[in-house]
Amino acid sequence: MSAVSIKNKRAFFNFEITDQFTAGIQLLGSEVKSVRAGKASMSEAYVYLKNKELFIKGMHIAIYTEAAHNGHSDPVRERKLLLNKRELEKIAKRIKEKGMAVVPIKMFLTGRGFLKVEIGLGKGKKTHDKRESLKGKEAKRDIERANNERY
Repeated sequence: MSAVSIKNKRAFFNFEITDQFTAGIQLLGSEVKSVRAGKASMSEAYVYLKNKELFIKGMHIAIYTEAAHNGHSDPVRERKLLLNKRELEKIAKRIKEKGMAVVPIKMFLTGRGFLKVEIGLGKGKKTHDKRESLKGKEAKRDIERANNERY
């Protein structure tokens, strides 16, 4: 079994993540097979609260060509995230704060074969904050390069 790990690379760049949660995701069989084949993308995905339940929308899971006639037909359909009641209440309370958002970070396969989605609760970064993180990343890279050249 290959290790499935689909990441949202823009999540930490656009948001300052404070809390992280691991949620199950309600998928169809053909969607699971497509994700295991690595044919999914979270770059456009977002999470929202509706009727005290969390849903993820905009996550693209390619149509599995080997599926029978009852495979999934909409690659970007709305999918329900599965969390316990206490976690849902905590997220609902924090979302009401100004500027807070729930962001999908990555999707991974557990040791028992279940697909999980890691979601983060955080505030959106301003443009100058994004520039600061880019400068910090670049400085770190320069230091690493200097250390590698020395040896």
